[in-house]
Amino acid sequence: MGTAIEPNRIYLMDCREGMRLMPDEWVDLIVTDPPFAIDFRARRANYNRTPERVLEGYNEIPAEEYYEFTLSWMRESYRVLKRSGSMYVFSGWNNLRDILNALDAVGFEVVNHIIWKYQFGVYTKRRFVTSHYHCLYVCKDDALRRFYPDARFPASARDAAGRSQRYADMEDVWIIPREYWNGDVKTPTKLPAALVEKILQYSSVEGDLVLDPFLGSGQVAVVAKQMGRRYLGFEIVPEYYQFALRRLEEGVYRIKAGEGILLMHGEAGEPA
Repeated sequence: MGTAIEPNRIYLMDCREGMRLMPDEWVDLIVTDPPFAIDFRARRANYNRTPERVLEGYNEIPAEEYYEFTLSWMRESYRVLKRSGSMYVFSGWNNLRDILNALDAVGFEVVNHIIWKYQFGVYTKRRFVTSHYHCLYVCKDDALRRFYPDARFPASARDAAGRSQRYADMEDVWIIPREYWNGDVKTPTKLPAALVEKILQYSSVEGDLVLDPFLGSGQVAVVAKQMGRRYLGFEIVPEYYQFALRRLEEGVYRIKAGEGILLMHGEAGEPA
């Protein structure tokens, strides 16, 4: 294709193709929420959503292809990530084994296995409610990996009960609510801004290049831009790409239902 991949842009293309056009060891931080291979349907009314406000087009991966798919995008992620960089990968429990096996096969070092606990799950009758995601915090070289423990709380910070705020914030179970975008256009899955902010604060500084191979709503790119980081992302669903592009170009976090998601041509990647 010959497209030159540039920072502070997003691309309508397969991330594996896009990352092949990127130089080695170029990215400081990767934060991504890839497809889970769970037969997910975008407009399923699991969370009391208004279906008409949920953008269609979610692209799922067949379970039997998930490991090879994961291995392919992780190999490229490993290549483009700096030796001082880090990657955070979100996963449900269903195919967590494939994620862990692929990380090991590619050569990533696991730093932490973080649990993101959110405020509600899907109603169940014959098993316990799932109300968390896994987040694998990994790197290429643990000796060179950058981490900023003072980014959110100094060591001396204490809460009203005299407990260390830094300690509580750095525990590996993160209780962060999902965001409700009532009355707004939305994609079916998105990470809350508070979660992305926390990752960026601990594992990057202003000016760093943050990559999301599975851009979705553009949440990682939007938050990275707000925090003074350079961003880069890939998305294969035109509706999601257009939604993310509009958020980035107009500098808006949410888009009201009825405002429409316009087709946008002329940006990098394939034309919408």
